[in-house]
Amino acid sequence: MGYGWFVGGVMLLGTVGPVAGQGPSGYVPHRVYDGHAKKFVDFEAMTAKLAQFDVVVIGEEHDDHATHQMELALLESIGRRRDSVTVSLEMFERDAQMFLDRYLNGAMPESLFLVHARPWPRYQSDYRGLVELARERRWPVVAANVPRPIATMVARGGFESLDTLAADSKPMLALERRCPTDDAYAKAFWEELKGPSAHGGGSAAELDARIGRMYLAQCLKDETMSESVVRAATGRLVIHYTGSFHSDYRRGTAERIERRNGNLVVGVVTFRPVVDLDQLDPKPERKRGDYLIYVLKPPAAKPAAEPAKP
Repeated sequence: MGYGWFVGGVMLLGTVGPVAGQGPSGYVPHRVYDGHAKKFVDFEAMTAKLAQFDVVVIGEEHDDHATHQMELALLESIGRRRDSVTVSLEMFERDAQMFLDRYLNGAMPESLFLVHARPWPRYQSDYRGLVELARERRWPVVAANVPRPIATMVARGGFESLDTLAADSKPMLALERRCPTDDAYAKAFWEELKGPSAHGGGSAAELDARIGRMYLAQCLKDETMSESVVRAATGRLVIHYTGSFHSDYRRGTAERIERRNGNLVVGVVTFRPVVDLDQLDPKPERKRGDYLIYVLKPPAAKPAAEPAKP
């Protein structure tokens, strides 16, 4: 039972106790683009540089299996160069921190941890490897995100709804909450939600108001995750995993980390699943991150043939 890492561009297989069982091990076809040097570089050369940062924000497409294999390889590769690492995850909410800590410390079995910590549905295949590697290396893991019920409350009632929160819920969200609506991040959010797939019906004004409240919830997540990361960045390299919209072009969570502590050296890595690694043109999107990691999507499964009619 094992997982993979890269040395000189070649995926090797190894074992780290409970990390095993995270899906098929093996080489993941990929290419790494350095957005500053404007050229393709070696995976190991990238991780050697990332290991020198204070914070690395990893932006992903959540449901891509190849991306998650490479995220684990990236964590292992950085960890071979720097042992003072903290893993931070959008996929766990702050009120799950005590259960996460108890599991990491061996005080709670995984079965109970999974019940109380409410991991994302694809935790076993997508994120368990990161947690288990951290557990093996005795690295802290941060449950970085705001609890979903609080984000939903804001999406329905705006920031004013937070006034009704009980006192013991206040530590679950960022103390400082900013949400400018006239910057590039807000514009991108509006374009994403106001496109052909806009839902909910109603008038244009009602749609704008609904998207506005949803954007407040988005900001609350960014504010809370960035506060969680900055709190953890006390001499340790914090590697934060999140959806790429939260970090693309150094916006969202990434921008708020730098706002909270301008002395931190922050790197952004964006994963891009693609169907062809030989026909890439990274230049138009190179500013999405300091590094773009293109991973090859597996071919789509062909639909099963219908049985022949009698």
